Amino acid sequence: MGIMTIEEVKELEGGLMRVRIGPQHPISGQGTIVVTTDGEIVYDVEVDIGYSHRGIEKILENRRWLQGIIPMERMVMLDTSHVAMAYVRAIEELLGIEAPPRAQYIRTIVLEMNRIISHTYALGLLAESTAWNPAVFLWTTADREPFLDLMEMLTGARWSYSFIVPGGVRADLPHGFREKAKEAIKFFRDRLDTYMDAWIDNFLFEIRTRKVGVIPRDKAIEWGAAGPSLRASGVAYDTRKNEPYAAYEELDFKIVTEKDCDSYARGAVRVKEMYVSLDIIEQALDNMPEGPVKKTVPQNVPRGEVYARVESARGELGVYVVSDGRDKPYRVKISAPSFRNIFLIEMLPKIEEIRFADIPPIFYSLDPWFLDADR
Repeated sequence: MGIMTIEEVKELEGGLMRVRIGPQHPISGQGTIVVTTDGEIVYDVEVDIGYSHRGIEKILENRRWLQGIIPMERMVMLDTSHVAMAYVRAIEELLGIEAPPRAQYIRTIVLEMNRIISHTYALGLLAESTAWNPAVFLWTTADREPFLDLMEMLTGARWSYSFIVPGGVRADLPHGFREKAKEAIKFFRDRLDTYMDAWIDNFLFEIRTRKVGVIPRDKAIEWGAAGPSLRASGVAYDTRKNEPYAAYEELDFKIVTEKDCDSYARGAVRVKEMYVSLDIIEQALDNMPEGPVKKTVPQNVPRGEVYARVESARGELGVYVVSDGRDKPYRVKISAPSFRNIFLIEMLPKIEEIRFADIPPIFYSLDPWFLDADR
């Protein structure tokens, strides 16, 4: 298994055995993959979550609306802006307000930088899971640094930002941000070209991922695949287009899809989506309207219920919020993309032959995040 630790092997009848992989950070994450196999062919996969459940949804019932952003962001530390955006979008719909246009553009820049930060990590782990080249993980780790620097310049933090708030954003773009962002875009676009040449289109990576873990288009829809895992199966669904928010409706970009439906396609979608993110950031910087970046909002939110969604790095993230008119939510329920994507691998042995050595690249082509699934 290479970098994945086999913690328990249990013999079964018929020459089969049950192999328990993990939990081991970061590869199997805060969870366990239980595989039934004869040593080569996989007959059943069970993903066991629940090792890091923190009760975020319940915590939110005891936090003021603004205070709730911080525990919400702990769901996915690599992609906190999207989690915050979904929650804030729900609050704004209950309040019946929209953030100022300039705030919407700044939100879009932050969201796309966060997508890049998340995708680079996901792609590094996918490379590691194929045991292809450890250098790729080092590349992706180093190459996201310019965007972490920009996040720190804008928000004061490198990971959890609490920057997107009801009514807008906490602050305007600081002096020099646009110029530094342009430099980061140019640098990273060149790095993506290198990824394609040296890694994605490399024969050694292709033989580990081509025709491995194929999720046909109809099954991707039936099983509830989300985000790049869905679009890699040829489904052109992206909440940024299908239900626009922030400044996405005013910007020109296309939904990235692949047709091969396999582990390679899921990796390729993420690389190509980062090209799109760079274009979106550049457009937002060039077309940024003038004006305020925040509206004053009341502490109490009117009675009502709403479901708001965003296209996070892992797919559609939905937040259902019920307000009873107080200064804190009555109920919050989160529909997390990782909860859906993690379990796609459980269904695959039912429709195709999977080999034991293919479990890592299949699993990490889905970009799982156990804390997102557990909440």
